[in-house]
Amino acid sequence: MSTTTERALLVGVCLVRRGGGRSVSGEFDPVESLDELQTLARSAGAEVVGRILQRRTAYDPATLVGAGKLEEIAREAEAKDADLVVFDHNLTPTQLRNIEAALARRVVDRTQLILDIFARRARTREGQLQVELAQLNYLLPRLTGRGVEMSRLGGGIGTRGPGETKLETDRRRIARRIRKIRAQLEAVRRSRLTQRKQRRGVPLPAITLVGYTNAGKSTLFNRLTGAEVYADDRLFATLDPTVRVVTLPSRRRVVLSDTVGFIRRLPTTLVEAFRATLEEIGEASLLLHVVDVSRPDAAEQAVQVLEVLAEIGAAAVPQILAFNKVDRLDGKVDVEALRARIGARLPGDKHGGKGLGAVAVSARTGEGLERLLKAIDERLPGEPLIRAVFWLPAGQGRPMHLLHEHGRVLHAELRGDECMVEAEAPESIVRQLAEYVVDWKPAAAEEPAELAGGREVAGIRAPSA
Repeated sequence: MSTTTERALLVGVCLVRRGGGRSVSGEFDPVESLDELQTLARSAGAEVVGRILQRRTAYDPATLVGAGKLEEIAREAEAKDADLVVFDHNLTPTQLRNIEAALARRVVDRTQLILDIFARRARTREGQLQVELAQLNYLLPRLTGRGVEMSRLGGGIGTRGPGETKLETDRRRIARRIRKIRAQLEAVRRSRLTQRKQRRGVPLPAITLVGYTNAGKSTLFNRLTGAEVYADDRLFATLDPTVRVVTLPSRRRVVLSDTVGFIRRLPTTLVEAFRATLEEIGEASLLLHVVDVSRPDAAEQAVQVLEVLAEIGAAAVPQILAFNKVDRLDGKVDVEALRARIGARLPGDKHGGKGLGAVAVSARTGEGLERLLKAIDERLPGEPLIRAVFWLPAGQGRPMHLLHEHGRVLHAELRGDECMVEAEAPESIVRQLAEYVVDWKPAAAEEPAELAGGREVAGIRAPSA
């Protein structure tokens, strides 16, 4: 594999109103967007040798930037000895073909660059399949005219037919591969569904880390769990989800998972390809939304994440905002002000984001982590604790294991071939062991619950007095 670093020239286009210089390209500053593209290019292993930002009143349908600007880009690429030109936009197949012909250099757009980074980062077989599916879906409509190896041979009598045959062969081969990958990912999706059903049998609340790429999710995950997930100051440093168990201050155990970072204008092909992974976010009991508060556009990045969550059907999952990297700030972060800025951008939010819990933390130094765990404990939907007396067969270890794993054993006494156990455990665990229950009461109650009359609580029919 070649170790030569590609020299990349970056190109951005900002739409402005006629007669004025105000940008109408959307909510994002075009310079910040180009900064992000530069970070993406470096994450892909390229050396950025120059940047060009053009302001136009409308995109050119044939070349995006217009023929005159294209000549300027060609001269700049020649002067900087750039062998790659990266556009901060999604180019149509026609635009891509025309630009490549005019520049005589390789051209990639924003989507293709992100896909390349994903291909570098994917480590598991599932991640590699997801990225390959996204790449093939991107490539399929762009086969025509993409370089010599995929171009038509037309140009003279007797040459057009073989070229069309090669093109159609490529299309059929890619279409078959797409169908095969989709079938494999559907099997992954069914497997994940089965795993989720099994987890519900012995429920541990699921907490999922989400956030803009490079916000510090993996570093925070490592701090909270003691894991060694790969973390780096690069975009999309972590692709494959990782799961660990964390114990909260209340002694409750929860499952914490790290996920792929989001980014503005996340390619739709990636959202579709990573559907099996992203579905885990919608199944979470709580989302830990990590925000890099050291960035001036922190609120805008947070809103981008919220929009992607809405796109994948996870907007209704409760969230806590973890304002990360406070160690990089000179002063104290105004949690309420930043939360209000993010909340004000939410569609239909009437409370300025007050429904979103927020904690200032530093994953690097550990500052604020105790407050964060306490906030998770308070926000996480609680399962009532039941104090119960169990008569367990001495030869069966599973019931005792469940009580030790998910509850608190207060007293155990062996009586013949049975073991009398008094324990506090979540309602779902007591329900699983209902056949062994002889007495119970709510764990918070000062007096025993009234059991007479066969009252039923939590699905457990209490014995009559």
